[in-house]
Amino acid sequence: MWAWMNGEFVKADELRISPFDHGFLYGLGFFETFRTYEGEPFLLEDHIERLRKALDEFRIELELDLEMLKAIILELNARSGGKDGYFRLNVSAGEHEIGLAPSVYEKPSVILFRKNLPPFIRGKEKSAVWLKTRRNTPESEHRYKSHHYANNVLARLELPSLAEQEGFFLTGEGHVAEGITSNVFWVKDSVLYTPALETGILAGITRNWVIKTAESLGINVEEGLFTPGKLEEADEVFVTNAVQELVPIHQLGTNLFDGKNGLIYRKLHDHYKDHVEQTSKER
Repeated sequence: MWAWMNGEFVKADELRISPFDHGFLYGLGFFETFRTYEGEPFLLEDHIERLRKALDEFRIELELDLEMLKAIILELNARSGGKDGYFRLNVSAGEHEIGLAPSVYEKPSVILFRKNLPPFIRGKEKSAVWLKTRRNTPESEHRYKSHHYANNVLARLELPSLAEQEGFFLTGEGHVAEGITSNVFWVKDSVLYTPALETGILAGITRNWVIKTAESLGINVEEGLFTPGKLEEADEVFVTNAVQELVPIHQLGTNLFDGKNGLIYRKLHDHYKDHVEQTSKER
């Protein structure tokens, strides 16, 4: 597997990072995951904007050049047989002495990982379960994709396979939050519901796309604080993330949903496919 680190293309088994990097010592680092379609990284601008906000808040200095990143992504795909890939852009705080931070991190470690996309059937249904692990609160006012991932790892240990099943977090107060690697949506009486950001969930890039697209299609969207019973009464349930797209949920415990046949799910899913195809053509 090829990667790019601090300006150089590197084989994955040759990557090295200092044990004094504060991403290792204190978990101070952030990342974004996305994929390419026909070589084009989808919604990359939105991912970079979210990453910039995280870096600025935690005083990690880094110029992120969008066109340079696109060129690196194309080269990593080319070095991997020319196929589309799954990417993780990772920025850790950088090397410093043991002890909490200086006033600013001036030399972060930047790695762009690429791996082959996992087996993928667009629109494949999953089941879901309520997790015993509760969703932790964010490190700041907003949740970013950070190295503080132990809560997600603990939740993942509850499931035999994320390929077939998703786990749904509740907040400490008992409100529906998000999936282990996804945002959650459901439909009841033609209204699209999703937990509000004030629950402490990630402001997902695909989540944001779904909300904006639904509103443009005249679908009523309600963000809020919801109990598990509200989701269990749904007609349709689906989850979203940047690699798996929009994934229909057909069952949660004894509760059955419309899955891939849900009318609103199908409408949004078709628009997502069209957006992907249009973006690839414009490249």
